[in-house]
Amino acid sequence: MITRLLNQKLKRTNKRTILFDCYFNPNQRALPLVIFCHGYKGFKDWGPWTLVAKALANENIFFVKFNFSHNGTSLSQPNEFSDLEAFSNNTYSKELEDLNDVINHFKNGAHKNILDLKNICLIGHSRGGGIVLLCASQRNDINKIITWASVSDYRKRFNEGSETFNKWRTLGVKYIENKRTSQLLPHKFNFYKDFIKNEKYLDIQNAIKSLNQPVLLIHGDNDDAVNMEESQLLNKLNCSSQFKIIEDANHVFNAKHPWDNSNLPEALNIVVKYTAEFIKQKSLT
Repeated sequence: MITRLLNQKLKRTNKRTILFDCYFNPNQRALPLVIFCHGYKGFKDWGPWTLVAKALANENIFFVKFNFSHNGTSLSQPNEFSDLEAFSNNTYSKELEDLNDVINHFKNGAHKNILDLKNICLIGHSRGGGIVLLCASQRNDINKIITWASVSDYRKRFNEGSETFNKWRTLGVKYIENKRTSQLLPHKFNFYKDFIKNEKYLDIQNAIKSLNQPVLLIHGDNDDAVNMEESQLLNKLNCSSQFKIIEDANHVFNAKHPWDNSNLPEALNIVVKYTAEFIKQKSLT
């Protein structure tokens, strides 16, 4: 029987509280700690992520998923973009800091009786893929990294010098439509300023070059949001990484939100299978 601890609160001094969920088999010990990072316009309970959590917990994995502190959701509405002010103030630096704080929460003793803290794996989807690669390159306690449909470069997404970029710089804010909800999501220009200030620490390609841990890159060949070439590039930059192509799979591996089916889409089911196998592989390093 899988235990679910939902909407746990990680309170931090002078920072926004982070909501997170844990899924695990309480009868097992020395479970690998696996932390999942959602992507842009995502949240921990998006689509079938809960089914993913259950599936991996059934593989004797301690699975954690969380909401980035400035992803636009709130403590009372964790599945809705109800805090657009927070969303507008988000940065890559904040997301990297959030992930570090979640890792440290468990490193500092949470559930220590059943965790194997020498076996920590990070999973990131899309933008979150970049975050986990950066995080792992800046710590010495991450053992494995898995990306799902990851981006390979944050800077190019600003489209510097374009008319849209120049207008954003002049006005100080731009709005991106969330097609699912029809909301206009605000992005302050400080997002770009923070990136430039911290670009040295936010270089995904340099990060993956430096990794000696096992890395698994998974991407769908019908991804129209992040081209598969981005994961292919990351794979070329790390001589020991593994790369898996999911055929006929889009950016979310044929999932959607809401997800009302009790089963995972077949493409995502394959992703979970590859993920579980990789996590349980004995490391040669």
